[in-house]
Amino acid sequence: MDISITLIINGKAVEAVADPAMPLLWLLRDVLNMTGTKFGCGVAACGACTVKVDGQAMRSCVVPTSSVVGKRIQTIEALGTPAKPHVLQLAWIAEQVPQCGYCQSGMLMAASALLDKTPKPTDADIDAAMTNICRCGTYQRIRLAIKRAAGLPVGLGKKATT
Repeated sequence: MDISITLIINGKAVEAVADPAMPLLWLLRDVLNMTGTKFGCGVAACGACTVKVDGQAMRSCVVPTSSVVGKRIQTIEALGTPAKPHVLQLAWIAEQVPQCGYCQSGMLMAASALLDKTPKPTDADIDAAMTNICRCGTYQRIRLAIKRAAGLPVGLGKKATT
């Protein structure tokens, strides 16, 4: 049964009419037309649908909309802007992370949650936090981009600017 639901998405109160059991992913994509968050597997395995809820990375394909009422939801649309990209987006470009790009919004949101919690992550921290799947296999570049965004040494390459 559809009801009126108010969520806090990217810092704004957003009202939608939906079934409270609807996964957050489908509310974002189909009801609110926020298509930056991607569908990958539907079982929380791949991470393409990752958003931040109260600062924590969550797989939105399995999160019922009713469970996030009153919580702060951040999607890829609010990570940065074309005029002022987020430091992670700059690092992603500097390290040439994306190939097909499909998983990247989820990767960036998971990386953002990691850096919020652990500003100077170790390789072990990155491995523990970055459980998203990249079918193109750009994991080493993802690690370098996260380190670059954190201001850690990454070796050769151009330094991302903020």
